[in-house]
Amino acid sequence: MSAASVLARGRRAAERLMVDTCTIRRRTGETTGPGGVVEATYDVLYTGPCRVQQQAPSASPQDAGEDYALMLALTVQLPMSVTGLRTEDEITIDTSAHDPDLPGRVFVVKDLAHKSHATARRVGVVERS
Repeated sequence: MSAASVLARGRRAAERLMVDTCTIRRRTGETTGPGGVVEATYDVLYTGPCRVQQQAPSASPQDAGEDYALMLALTVQLPMSVTGLRTEDEITIDTSAHDPDLPGRVFVVKDLAHKSHATARRVGVVERS
């Protein structure tokens, strides 16, 4: 059995666990609409299966000025065919098979990971407030 065939089998298994769907988009600029309202413009990079995972069972407290926030270490797993992602790309969870609290949540890509024998593209994210 070759490394390539084992990797292909691992990728198929990882994708079977991606029972949620998401849309990834990148901000491309802004336009001015009626009344002078400035709105961001986006390109859609990907729409399809994904999986949301929490890296650690607890959140870490962060102080931002006088505000207090809990930062969760989250990862969105994507098929390896999803390429070209950048930090600050936006991931919106469209559907979730098992967590009714996930759809509609918007995450921002903060960490990208690359490796030769990955079974899924794992992207570190934080939730957009």
